[in-house]
Amino acid sequence: MKKLAASLILATLFTAAAHAEPKHPAWTRSANVYEVNVRQYSKEGTLNAVTADLPRLKQLGVDIIWLMPLHPIGEKNRKGALGSYYAVKDYTAVNPEFGSIDDVRKLVKQARVLGMRVILDWVGNHTAWDHPWATQYPDWYKKNEQGEIAAVSFKNGAGESEEWADVIGLDYSNKELWAAMTAAMAFWVKDVGVDGFRADAASMVPTEFWEQARAQLDKIKPVFMLAEADEPALHAKAFDASYDWSLNGILKKIAKGQAGAAELRAYVSNPPKAYGRDAYRLQFTSNHDINSWEGTDQELYGPAWGAMQVLSYTLPGMPLVYNGQEAKLDKKLAFFEKDAIDWKNYQLEGFIAGLNALKKQNAALANGSAGGAVQLLDVGNEQVFGFKRQSGANHVRVIVNTTGQAQKYKLAGDPGPTVIKPWRWRIIVPD
Repeated sequence: MKKLAASLILATLFTAAAHAEPKHPAWTRSANVYEVNVRQYSKEGTLNAVTADLPRLKQLGVDIIWLMPLHPIGEKNRKGALGSYYAVKDYTAVNPEFGSIDDVRKLVKQARVLGMRVILDWVGNHTAWDHPWATQYPDWYKKNEQGEIAAVSFKNGAGESEEWADVIGLDYSNKELWAAMTAAMAFWVKDVGVDGFRADAASMVPTEFWEQARAQLDKIKPVFMLAEADEPALHAKAFDASYDWSLNGILKKIAKGQAGAAELRAYVSNPPKAYGRDAYRLQFTSNHDINSWEGTDQELYGPAWGAMQVLSYTLPGMPLVYNGQEAKLDKKLAFFEKDAIDWKNYQLEGFIAGLNALKKQNAALANGSAGGAVQLLDVGNEQVFGFKRQSGANHVRVIVNTTGQAQKYKLAGDPGPTVIKPWRWRIIVPD
């Protein structure tokens, strides 16, 4: 037996619903995603600084680089000194703070040379107040009861009213908007070379829009589409992947002692929503929203982080790393100001690289229907989570201690029980 020491656990079961309609690009089957916050990635905060670091990301085992929005940011009703990346003023230009269109082209080209792909964060639900469309095409925007263009307001997941004061909502009942938005996306694929998009607030835009946009983009070249949403219908014709907020919520509760192996077993056995077997789910312990608004890995997971990261890599889905996690990012990055990552000594780089290699080297951990479904293992201890995934001759077993106390477990065929330390894991890959 070959034991991978360092971390990992879990696997998710997708119900046997219809096959996802989009044909996933072949390069996504064992891929991971690395999210880049260009402003905070370096002291320079530029695209060229990211390009210079691509060889390191290649060594880390990164496959898909997700660039947070690069567009010029609105000035009217701007939040903070620099504003939100998600208040877009021009869909076909680059924020001068980051560089130029040619700098994006250079980054994309160099990433491709190194065997990586690049996707761009796309904000389709709203624009900045001073986007030219607001004056040129006011009918493309939602109106308040007084018939005026107003700030985006909505009911959040908790049923509470929320307002994004720096942006105004687009009205997709106007099909002229569809053509303009799709053309803007096509520009980045055809003229700049990006390989797809991460769609912000995807469920707030009609699914039919995304479906026709995907069809148009795929005519240029096969693209990868990631939805910031978790509605199964988005997978039918529009998106390859969607956010697995449910699993992330369980991981955070486990780290706080509010859940454990039982909740993981329930999640695997009875997923909260029914997805096609080939639907990719994005798995993560952090991202820009979690880091800036909820807390750092240390604050959210403490000593449990390694085990939770292992689960995010070994359960079915596409794993995400947020920039700085490999350097044990220990601060909440400011969202509307300059607040560069302190990279220190990249102390978790080997751990992340090991997880990326584990995924690539084992067909059982591939994305979607290419990977193995989760088979729960009886380990003789309710506090320990064990599972197996298999694809053909390849199979991987993962054992995780979901508590802060040492536990004993026993697998079938073992001569006796084994002690597993608090928040540790064991990954077994037969030779």
